[in-house]
Amino acid sequence: MSDSKNVKQKKVMLVASGGGHWVELMRLTQAVEDCSLAFVTVQDDYRYQIDRFNNARYYTVFDVTRWNKIRWIQTVLQLLWILVRERPDVIISTGALPGFFALRLGKFFGARTIWVDSIANVEELSKSGQKIGPHASLWLTQWPHLETESGPKCKGAVI
Repeated sequence: MSDSKNVKQKKVMLVASGGGHWVELMRLTQAVEDCSLAFVTVQDDYRYQIDRFNNARYYTVFDVTRWNKIRWIQTVLQLLWILVRERPDVIISTGALPGFFALRLGKFFGARTIWVDSIANVEELSKSGQKIGPHASLWLTQWPHLETESGPKCKGAVI
């Protein structure tokens, strides 16, 4: 019989930009609240929202878009530092570009990666979702009509 204290707690890193991406990510936390959590976002103002999680870590990175490519390098370096420090087993993102970079880099660290495309993208997938999807371990959409055989998959309304 194994002692539950000897079971290694999964390390999960949750990454999202601000606004709706962050709100959606916070709605997913119930699924991982028993894990060791590290949150990564672009707003220091959101820090208070993780107080309910025991020993959760909180990091901020530069907010980048596809139009400010100079900041990409800085954000990638910040994410690399966080990944080296955290060594997550799983990385979950609801978007946008910081999540894209986190998932791409996380694969090099052996992390399983989950991309949940934004619920706001009703007509088509987000640009980040279109690009990261084929590289994610699990690629999800909220909308059944956006599901394809090669991904993303719709597993119901997860958010």
